[in-house]
Amino acid sequence: MKITQNREISWLQFNKRVLEEAADPRVPLLERAKFLSIFTSNLDEFYMIRCGSLYDLSLIDNTKIDKKSGMIPSEQLDAIFAESNNLYKIRDNVYKDINHTLNALHLSCVSYKTLSKGQEKFVKDYFDTDIAPLLSPQIIDSHHPFPHLVNKAQYLFLEINEDGNKHFALIPVPDFANRIVYIPNYGHCYMLIEQIMFHCIERLFKNCKVLNKTIVRITRNADINLNEDQIDDDDDDYREYMKHILKKRNRLAPIRLEIYKEIHSDSLEYLCSHLSLRKEQVFKSKCPLELSHIFKMIDLAPTIDKTPLLYKTFTPQSNPLLTPELPCIPQIMDHDVLLFYPYQSMDGFLKLLKEASEDKHVVSIKITIYRLAKHSKIVRYLCRAAENGKNVTVLMELKARFDEQNNISAAEELEESGCHILYGFENYKVHSKICLITYKDKNEFKYITQIGTGNYNEKTSKMYTDLSYITSRKEIGKDAVTFFQNMSMSNLEGQYQHLWVAPSNLKSSILKEIDNQINLAKQHQPARIRIKMNSFTDLDIIHKISEASMAGVKIEMIIRGICCLLPGLENATENITIRSIVGRYLEHSRIYCFGDEKDIKIYIASADCMTRNTEKRVEIGCPIQDEKLKNQILEYFTLLMSDNIKARELCSDGHYKQIISQEAPLNSQEECMHLAIQITQEIKKSEKGLFQHIIKSLRKGAYAP
Repeated sequence: MKITQNREISWLQFNKRVLEEAADPRVPLLERAKFLSIFTSNLDEFYMIRCGSLYDLSLIDNTKIDKKSGMIPSEQLDAIFAESNNLYKIRDNVYKDINHTLNALHLSCVSYKTLSKGQEKFVKDYFDTDIAPLLSPQIIDSHHPFPHLVNKAQYLFLEINEDGNKHFALIPVPDFANRIVYIPNYGHCYMLIEQIMFHCIERLFKNCKVLNKTIVRITRNADINLNEDQIDDDDDDYREYMKHILKKRNRLAPIRLEIYKEIHSDSLEYLCSHLSLRKEQVFKSKCPLELSHIFKMIDLAPTIDKTPLLYKTFTPQSNPLLTPELPCIPQIMDHDVLLFYPYQSMDGFLKLLKEASEDKHVVSIKITIYRLAKHSKIVRYLCRAAENGKNVTVLMELKARFDEQNNISAAEELEESGCHILYGFENYKVHSKICLITYKDKNEFKYITQIGTGNYNEKTSKMYTDLSYITSRKEIGKDAVTFFQNMSMSNLEGQYQHLWVAPSNLKSSILKEIDNQINLAKQHQPARIRIKMNSFTDLDIIHKISEASMAGVKIEMIIRGICCLLPGLENATENITIRSIVGRYLEHSRIYCFGDEKDIKIYIASADCMTRNTEKRVEIGCPIQDEKLKNQILEYFTLLMSDNIKARELCSDGHYKQIISQEAPLNSQEECMHLAIQITQEIKKSEKGLFQHIIKSLRKGAYAP
């Protein structure tokens, strides 16, 4: 019996869930428009990376069989193209619906045919004065061969008749010009620059006849395989090599062609021939091919108009275990802290890092960085620490896809301030999120260790749900010391007493904990597994989870994205429930719970159960030992599993279904926001002192993130 499905098709099902959020009338209108843009950018990246890899594989070895679905690379691509066609049709309908409603509110992207004569004149004049001087048309003939098309750039593609001779022509849509052009006497409605070009391009070809025209956009394979043999050991050479690699991204093979509305058959044949694409790789869209302008449109919209159409503003709250008015270090030396982003603020960790950069007792700070915000406070405080004489070591991953340039710039800034910079390893990405602060107190070294499920990124901490655990437990600190020593010596097989570290012991530890639950079930003891992660593809863990299900272990999983395991199959996975939550925030935290309420083991980790994470990345998982914090995580997990608005349940055929519940409607993310605010308000009102309130709330089980 096949208990797995293809990971690419599973991912497309997840992105369809994003599209469903754009279609959901319960979501504020402009937030629906954002989801439409997110769906589109998700699909772009999917084609550049996943389809790019499959395309390469289809050329190298098209006989290689996908273990999860039994398909060869070309069959997987065909299935992707077929499902993508369906998604494009859904997107067109959703866009039409959203734009129609926005039009009534004078915030829409308007059609040329709806313009008045005066507005039409404005558009033509704007084309003549503001667009035409920027254009660089290229006639394609024997003297001017088919040009290189830049990845994700838009072009007008024309067939023209000049003195009885037919030619094709390409005109790049200038990406340095304002893409949004507001139409006078039409509220805050606008046209996009490529639409104006499409309708007015004949004004540029006055001596020719435009026979047919469209807008095209290609997506190129961006999955660059790094040749580590070409990299010298010198750090500067490594950074220069990465800069060189990034330039290649726009020149790799085309994998997808998008067409705006319609295209003449001759034009399509010509493009497919010159781009080496099959017609299955061509997708027609009735909405704009690129939707990132939606975010800018919302930013520019009048506040009075857009505010009712957006989510109500939420400010991340302070963590009740950290008193903002008091220094962080003594508080963390006293008790563990667990931050729940975005419901609680990252400020607690930022304040800790700032304090450490200035505290005379702090001797060193070590940290791994995968992604950073631009103008990052993290970088600022690390630089300050180095300038204050602290030993600062930063393990910077330069291969964080699409953040390479930002990380290169950050590494250069840190190095200039005196930080010691380490880079990742051959064939391994450093994806762990760990920070170790070493503190010397009366000739004794003490440690504060922070381990998280998400990146050190101030911006995404307000948009992604993540956990950040901060502890002064000596046993965790000693493992963290060992970790950084191993990283500095390129030792990926180090041994750890408490931490799960990939690739050395994370996967084996997960399998061991599942085995423990299997043994309990076989002894007719309570056995339970609860896991939350982003994606689930690792076959070894999939089969072990299935084995646990057959042994009678109750298994609940919250998996936002790809899930190759099919639940609910008789005599295989019938004891497994899998749900996905797509909502206002991106579900990003990774939680691993083994056991029933008594003697339960809980870990948080940077890793999903994907082979790339468990075997080809440096990842970290950490046990939560404080009973109160364990209860918080369990309450949080229970709340997520109770969601009957944004959650969907994965069926045995790989599709998702709406949750049918007799319980009151519950949106877990909204409930988390409500609880975070409620706890803050209760603390402010309390006359019994902060810590007395926390202890009382925790004993009642009232505290949740």
